[in-house]
Amino acid sequence: QVQLVESGGGWVQAGGSLRLSCAASGRTFSHYAMGWFRQAPGKEREFVAGISWSGSSTYYADSVKGRFTISRDNARNTMYLQMNSLKPEDTAFYYCAARAGIYSDTAPEEYHYWGQGTQVTVSS
Repeated sequence: QVQLVESGGGWVQAGGSLRLSCAASGRTFSHYAMGWFRQAPGKEREFVAGISWSGSSTYYADSVKGRFTISRDNARNTMYLQMNSLKPEDTAFYYCAARAGIYSDTAPEEYHYWGQGTQVTVSS
């Protein structure tokens, strides 16, 4: 079993930055690929960024490419999402997720474990 807890969300003005953290506990954290998803009111959950279990491969949604950076520190059992140049359309509830595999996936249904999420609000 893997337990995930997000932190670092908050309120920020457009153009600002936030760093989200996802702390994991449980077995074999380093062998789980992980990802960040977000869900805005009235919309379905969407993929934001993913990272392989070694951290060597990353993948981003086109909407955040060049602005967001995903990383992980397996020694600390923690994954991060650095969000720069934030836009109002980035406003959503952000979730971290893990799957038992080498590579991340863009589909929410491919992930076995989820955190409770953290709110990110970007004002103009």
